[in-house]
Amino acid sequence: MVDISVHELNKYYGANHVIKGIDFEIYSGEKVGLLGKNGSGKTTLFKILSGIESYESGAVSKANGRKIEMLDQIPVFDEKYTVEDILYLSFKEILNIYNEMKKIEGDDTPSILAKYGRLMEDYERLGGYETEVKIDKICSGMNIDETMRKILFSSLSGGEKTRVNLARILLRDCDILLLDEPTNHLDLQSLGWVEKFLNEFSGTIFVISHDRAFLDNVIDRIIEIDDGKLNFYEGNYSYYVEEKERRFLSQTELYEQQQKKIRQLETAAKRLHEWAKQSDNAKLHRRAFAIEKRIEKMDKIEKPRTGQKIAEGFGDSGFSGKEIILLNSVYKAYGGNNLLNGINLKIYRNDRIALIGANGCGKTTLVKLIINEEICDSGDVKVGNSARTAYMPQIIEFENNELTVLETLRHFMELSEERARNILAGFHFKAKDVFKKVGSLSGGEKSRLKLCLLMQNNINFLILDEPTNHLDIESREWIEDAVYDFNGTILFISHDRYFLSKFADRIWDLKNGEITEYIGGFEEYAEKISKTTDKQNTNDNNNANKQKPLVMPVNLSFKQPKKIKRFEELEKLIAETEEEIKNINIEMESSEIERDHKKLNFLYEDKQNLENTLNFMYDEWLNLSQDK
Repeated sequence: MVDISVHELNKYYGANHVIKGIDFEIYSGEKVGLLGKNGSGKTTLFKILSGIESYESGAVSKANGRKIEMLDQIPVFDEKYTVEDILYLSFKEILNIYNEMKKIEGDDTPSILAKYGRLMEDYERLGGYETEVKIDKICSGMNIDETMRKILFSSLSGGEKTRVNLARILLRDCDILLLDEPTNHLDLQSLGWVEKFLNEFSGTIFVISHDRAFLDNVIDRIIEIDDGKLNFYEGNYSYYVEEKERRFLSQTELYEQQQKKIRQLETAAKRLHEWAKQSDNAKLHRRAFAIEKRIEKMDKIEKPRTGQKIAEGFGDSGFSGKEIILLNSVYKAYGGNNLLNGINLKIYRNDRIALIGANGCGKTTLVKLIINEEICDSGDVKVGNSARTAYMPQIIEFENNELTVLETLRHFMELSEERARNILAGFHFKAKDVFKKVGSLSGGEKSRLKLCLLMQNNINFLILDEPTNHLDIESREWIEDAVYDFNGTILFISHDRYFLSKFADRIWDLKNGEITEYIGGFEEYAEKISKTTDKQNTNDNNNANKQKPLVMPVNLSFKQPKKIKRFEELEKLIAETEEEIKNINIEMESSEIERDHKKLNFLYEDKQNLENTLNFMYDEWLNLSQDK
């Protein structure tokens, strides 16, 4: 059954053609990821599907009777609503019935008693008695404790509001979920819980996400939007990466083959024109024109495009000492809440440490103590004399929002305009982009510019607070490339499990004011947590069914579509065709054929037909070779 169908959809913003005649279908129960660069039209497409945005032409249809919910921007709620009030909004129909029952309780009039009975049946049918259980389950998984449930929603931080709004959406009894960046602002425990919930969800999921681990663990099909058009991949993110590379190589080969064919045809047409002039033969001219017309009508293969990586790197400078940071009995509290309770740890030269923990547990506070933006209540933080520190905060701001990107870099360093523009081009600020005011930049653009500024200093200790937040996958890979080439010490806060897996060689797990240190990478940490969780579940539930670990490691496996293999037949046909082409080439190069224009034309035509056939066989062979 088709849940969502889109046909020839076009969307413009002024003269900007954002969505260009796209077609796709999503079937019941599918879990589909929508990928694309920031600004490629992903959120616009979601808004069209949910009915928020209009479109110029095409058709959008959804299955009758299927209830759809969308996680996008946070709705505006009544200022008096608490978090609990927001969560109960998911059961509006049940609440209405409950309130109606309350109004007529105690009235023993027969007609009222009959009405009360009907209301009770509806209340039970809609799951009214399970409402509390459902809310408690969601709140437990999303780290929404009893205290937070009583707080006014309007007083929450942006990340907390996003978390509560996601919980509200997940509580809705719907058939189709449209989720725009559902893992933003979630800690690792909540991430694992949401993935488990969505894997068990029986309905249809269409999700925009730049969280590559999430895409691997939840998604089984990917649609990529590129320049307003769609590409389709029948697998999760890891499959998408490999298949995209395979398609790139295949298209590159086909493009090069076609370009070679075009050059051959152009050479043949040019030669025929020359022969026609020498012999004053109009027929040869017509033949040459026919070849040129064939070139014009040829369905041109587009030259494959590759994303440009960040070209600039960090300065190369090491520490003279082995110990870089010493945390000595560090205590820090806010409003009676002990965030850091006697921390004693060291950071050594060339360490790559991931600082993880639930949102609000004190990770950013610890970082600010290290960079001297906060003061310890007791204890101290000692920084090595040779440390040259750069800090990239989670929320990026610049001194003067009225300056352009170009002016900001030139103000930061004394550079010529030409040199500054060359540096900015390495971070994809080109042409008119350098004249954007920094206050108007998107979150991803701000991250790129901040990283650009950091890279201009000769630093050796890099501190990153959620460096991949708000970035599309390509931008995340740019930052990863830059960080990978950095030869100094790194301390970073992140919930991006790909980033964690790639860079961490030590894990600092901050919980209840204490840091537990794990030596090794993130996957080793996740495995240890998994074993601990399994053991606790066994003890707590008397060998009952084990729960999935809340921290889910990166799953690099992927699901490949099955294809019929006919390698032996294809290889035989390819070999025979190549031999025929080879024989034609030999014949065309003979001195006798060069003077026989008619025969030469026939040979050219035969050769072109054979090469066309060969191209199709190569394409099939390359496709099948992936599953061999």
